[in-house]
Amino acid sequence: MADYETDYLIIGAGAVGMAFADTLLDETDAHITFVDRHAKPGGHWNDAYPFVALHQPSAFYGVNSTPLGAPEKDVIGLNKGFYSLATGAEVAAYYDTIMARRFLPSGRVSYFPLSNYLGDGRFESILSGKESSIEIRRKTVDATYYGTTVPATHTPKFEIADDVRLVPPNALPDLWQQPDAVPSQFVILGAGKTAMDVGVWLIQAGVDPDSILWVRPRDSWMLNRSRTQPGIEFFEGTIGGQAAIMDALAKAENAEDLFDRLEADKVMLRLDPDVRPAMFHYPTISEAEVDILRTIKNVVRKGHVQRIEPGMMHCAEGNVETASDALFIDCTATAVERRPVVPQFQGDLITLQMIRVPQPAFSAALTAYIEANYEDDATKNSLGQPVPLPDGIDT
Repeated sequence: MADYETDYLIIGAGAVGMAFADTLLDETDAHITFVDRHAKPGGHWNDAYPFVALHQPSAFYGVNSTPLGAPEKDVIGLNKGFYSLATGAEVAAYYDTIMARRFLPSGRVSYFPLSNYLGDGRFESILSGKESSIEIRRKTVDATYYGTTVPATHTPKFEIADDVRLVPPNALPDLWQQPDAVPSQFVILGAGKTAMDVGVWLIQAGVDPDSILWVRPRDSWMLNRSRTQPGIEFFEGTIGGQAAIMDALAKAENAEDLFDRLEADKVMLRLDPDVRPAMFHYPTISEAEVDILRTIKNVVRKGHVQRIEPGMMHCAEGNVETASDALFIDCTATAVERRPVVPQFQGDLITLQMIRVPQPAFSAALTAYIEANYEDDATKNSLGQPVPLPDGIDT
């Protein structure tokens, strides 16, 4: 006999699982159970670096029933004039509040944190090792398919020699506690949004841009945050941006032409006007941040790092000398794994994926609505077709 029973077992209490559950609570009378490895809801936000924030306005994130943050615009800083971006701490606290004040008080949600899911309705406590079983009356919901990782939780794919200082971005704010260990050179490894956040943070913290070495195997196209704003006052820019995308898609002769047209319309941005980006992972950034990042002139484009030694970095296309006391900052984690698209609805299994890129929370909520209001898998899958995540600009 099972220890517990539920209608829907959701594996993962991160942004995706929480958004799915929130809509399912409103649309059905189902009971929901969460099994999650973290001690608190919010998934990877519990492991994120302290200065992280959303890339897009808070209105585009969170669960459907409860707005994330206040609908107000920033009056200072690099996001001045745009709708606020919730910080990582605010996002984590938001999900904790949703669980504690909405989900659990409903009487229709059970939550097992610090637990590993073993399959077949079985899970074990990470702390005690106790194994429990759940009778699943309807479906298992996999909210972990993309295998989200952040620098603090991933293993680097390159070799690291002894006496090399390699840290995740999480360690940077604590450097004040080690004044004698502040390096003469900061080496940023990676070209994604995390690396961009680190570059901006270092410069705003007072680091001389000439003391930063940035390893960018591939430059990235970026969405202009001014074209992703909610609110009627931004109607022309936001809807105009969507119109520009549609027009570019209709007229572009190939992928490169498409991005050139979007750049001309200021929908897309790039860091170096002389280097064509070869990567697009939907980072969203302000032009003010781009201006700061362009002050970093020491950029290495010799492929991915293969090995780091004191004073030397070995890349796929050559070696690069570094300061003997250099601090390497690992920003190479793949936030979302590029996994094959599979049907979301497969019998008693729902595999949550994005059906509106790059909106994981909205996609999960819409998938829950489809699950609650349509009968057969064929219809559900036709309405909730996953969108492959891009990597290079041709994919």
